[in-house]
Amino acid sequence: MSTITLFGNRLSGHSYKVRLALVLGDVSHEYRHVSLHLPREEREPEFRAASRWDEVPALVVDGVPMVQSNAILQWLAESEGVLAGQPGERQGIREWLSWEANRIGFSLPNLRYSRLFSPLDPGAEAWMEARTRRDLDVLDAHLAKQDYLLPSGLTIADLSCSGYLWLIEDAGLTLDAWPHVAAWLARIAAQPGWEPIATLMAPDFHE
Repeated sequence: MSTITLFGNRLSGHSYKVRLALVLGDVSHEYRHVSLHLPREEREPEFRAASRWDEVPALVVDGVPMVQSNAILQWLAESEGVLAGQPGERQGIREWLSWEANRIGFSLPNLRYSRLFSPLDPGAEAWMEARTRRDLDVLDAHLAKQDYLLPSGLTIADLSCSGYLWLIEDAGLTLDAWPHVAAWLARIAAQPGWEPIATLMAPDFHE
């Protein structure tokens, strides 16, 4: 059995989607919280050695580090069989992971960061909100036709694209205008072992 350590943070939707995949996939692992309040040079040496860009999440498998949440999810699907879908769905999963990285996984976190921590220029923030709304429109239209992003059911694509949606209220938005997205999140939350980000990503100490 592999020794797996995940470094993450409770404020990071990208960390959450990897931890959730590990939990739902029943993959034995150790979770280690990384304080993002600390300057990069003061963060845990083991984390800095594992994360080439000093970002969360970072996964270490038998001493071998890997970074970038969607790349980690692909490794979990391909190597551990976690929410991998059907063989014919691999291309569809790759497409959704790429869409997430370029669209909602970019727009929503930056909008949230602007409204929660450090305001962007008003024009830039408005652009981020408009882009997030378009992304939600895309998801809602797709999920109006089926329960999950891929026909076979829950896959890593769903965990990827939903990662920051659990934190959408931090960005000053609700899902009232996107009922199919809200229903999709409810289906994910009904999975055995699911826990909300506040508990699943909680540090062992008070930050």
